[in-house]
This record gives sequence, C-alpha cells and structure tokens, in this order.
Amino acid sequence: MNSAKTNRPVILFFIIILSMFPAAAQNKTPDQLIENLLRKNKPLFDSVLANRNDWRVQILYSEILRDKKGKVSFADHAFNLDEEMYYYPASTVKLPVAILALQKLNELRIKGLDKNTTMITETAGSRQTAVYNDPSSADGRPTIAHYIKKILLVSDNDAFNRLYEFLGQEYINNTLQQMGYRHAQIIHRLEVVLTEEENRRTNPVRFVDSTGKLVYDKPAETSGLLYAARNTRIGKGFYRGGQLVNEPFDFSKKNRLTLVELHNIVKSILFPEAVPKQMRFNLTADDYTFLRKYMSMWPGESASPVYSAPDYWDTYVKFLYYGAENNKPDTALRIFNKVGDAYGFLIDGAYIADYANKTDFLLSAVIYCNSDGILNDNNYDYDTIGLPFMKNLGRMIHAYERTKVRKQPLTFFPQLPLYTR
Repeated sequence: MNSAKTNRPVILFFIIILSMFPAAAQNKTPDQLIENLLRKNKPLFDSVLANRNDWRVQILYSEILRDKKGKVSFADHAFNLDEEMYYYPASTVKLPVAILALQKLNELRIKGLDKNTTMITETAGSRQTAVYNDPSSADGRPTIAHYIKKILLVSDNDAFNRLYEFLGQEYINNTLQQMGYRHAQIIHRLEVVLTEEENRRTNPVRFVDSTGKLVYDKPAETSGLLYAARNTRIGKGFYRGGQLVNEPFDFSKKNRLTLVELHNIVKSILFPEAVPKQMRFNLTADDYTFLRKYMSMWPGESASPVYSAPDYWDTYVKFLYYGAENNKPDTALRIFNKVGDAYGFLIDGAYIADYANKTDFLLSAVIYCNSDGILNDNNYDYDTIGLPFMKNLGRMIHAYERTKVRKQPLTFFPQLPLYTR
C-alpha cells in the first residue's frame, strides 16, 4: 500500500484546519505587536496588562494586506489568545445563526421561498411560543430578513430564538463543525430560561406566500446532538432564585464560540474569497450585501424596523471604538460587527473601515468584567472596565493603522455606504 497516498487526505485536513487560525493559535511563537501597543498606551491599559488572565482578556487583530490586483491576505496578531479559556459568547452566537438562516434558504431551493417570505412559527411543546405577526416590520409580517435586521441592528434576542427554531440545533452545530468551527456549540435559546430538553426541541415553522398558500413546512424537531463534554466553572458564587450559591457557576451546557471562530466568521462575510473554501458560507452576492449593510448600519438609519432614542442610539452596539459613548458617530467610519454581553463577559468582533484615511482592519476582543466574582447579581463592571477597554482598544488600533504606509489602500467599498430612512 502506498503510505503517501493513504495519508494525503489526513494531511490535507490538518492543513485546512491550521489555515483557519492565527499564528498564535497554531502553537507558533506569537508576535508582540499588540502587547507593545498596549504598553505604549500604558495609562489606558495598565490594568488590562496586569489583570489579563483574571479578566480573561483575549484580542485578535488582522492587518488587511492587498496586492496590486487587490487580492486580500491577512497579517494576524494575538494577545493572550487561548481557545481553552472559556468565555460566555452571549449575543455573538446570533451572527452565525443569522448567516446559516440565509444559507439554509439557498440549500432548500424552493420556488417562492426566500428571506422575505412570511414565516409563521407554531408551537409543539412545553413553553414554546408562536409568532403570527411582527409589529416592528413595515407590513406586520415576520420574515427571516426582518429577524436578521433586528439581530444585527440592536441584537434582538427573540429574533435569534426564531432563527434557532427554524434551523434546529443539529443543523446549526453540525454545519459549523463541518466548516471547521470545531469549538462552536450553540445549544440554547437566549433570554428565556428552558431546560436542556426544551432547547433540543424546536418549533414547527411554515412559510406562506402573499395569498396564504403554503410554500414550505418545517416540522417540529427534537435534536439528538451529542454535546462535546465540558467542565467549565467560573466565579466564586452565583444567585439562583434570589439566593446566593457559594460555588462556581457551571457553563458546561452553555453556548460556546471562541474568539478565533467569531473573528473568522466576520472575516468570511467581509472577505469570503480570502478565507479557505471550507469556511465560506453558501451565500449569494445579495446575501453578502444584505449582511454587510445591516452589520454596519446605525440603528437610527433603519426605516424598518425603526429604532429611536433614548432607547437606542447610533453607537448602541459598537463597543470597539465607541464603548459606552452616546454621541453621533464619525461619518468617515463604518463598523461591521457583532457584540455580546452577559454574565460579565463583553465581546465584540468587528471589521472597521475608515473611508477618509483609506484604511481598514479586523479586530475582535473579549474581557470579563466581574470583579466580585459573583454571577447573576447584576453587578458587573461593564461601564468601569469593559466598555472603556473596548473603546480604547479600537481607537488604539485605528491610530496605529493610520501610521502605516499602505501600498494598496482601502478599495473594498469604493464609496462610503450611507443608509437613510
């Protein structure tokens, strides 16, 4: 038997896997670029440098390189990156689910079924809820497109749950695993408290045309997914039913999405041609345009749904660069991103484009903001630790980018996309 031929598929598999992760995640010696930048800006980051492990800080930064023909490649830099250091991904799991909803429609290839087809959610189990209309849409119809808009504009939890129910637990996780997102586990809805078994069960969903005629009927499902075994406990105590439990909180059956995976998903939407084929979602050109539009749109620019101050402001979910600021955004910048915050974890994965200075970069970060070590007490350090860190980090990398001499400046979007009502 020819051993070289026998081992070729295995070798190719590992080449693909390694190509998906920055150098620091491939057991190569990590560079010190981010560390050096943080130290140069020590008054802003001295606490982060001193508490990097206690605060579970991880940073990924990708310089975007273009050759003379505009072909994109990346120079990846990492700080304190550790895929085994768990963080609760919160709302960042909504991004892959939104993308997979569009992919699923493309795979079904049913005439009359697209992201704008009316989507009716029924019930078939304990504590499931139905949806027959959506008052936030222009015509009252619930659709996959409208749910994705709400997810990307203001990180709506119910919209995520509806797409989770449409896709089913097995499709979400098996697809991500096959694409190489081997750590990803998206196994429960958000905001609603359900048992493991209830989260395995997803609602029946049907799609109808403008006359009410059935276009597609997805039955209720019960997932038989085998969860990867984990023993993830964080903190020194947590509240349950109003009572303090003096033991670490168990995240072993909570969602998981590593920073590398979030970073690569953002990469794949902005630069699909520059990532390995295995990592590319099955999307149309219109799908990419749609996702990019609503990843970067300010809430105040949206006509449907409408989001108004004071409940929502333009930089509402733009942690990197703006932090907690409630000011008008810089009109020269567009931030294509997805954030998350829960259980003291603050996360953002972003592509930031500066059209005035013709520069762009990818930046993802997570920080744990829970100095008292108690979870579920609503006493997290988002405003004092997390959001200032995110703002300062985004601006630090942006300032560094502006010092570089680029052979090929930003050409990805030829002009600043402006969205008005």
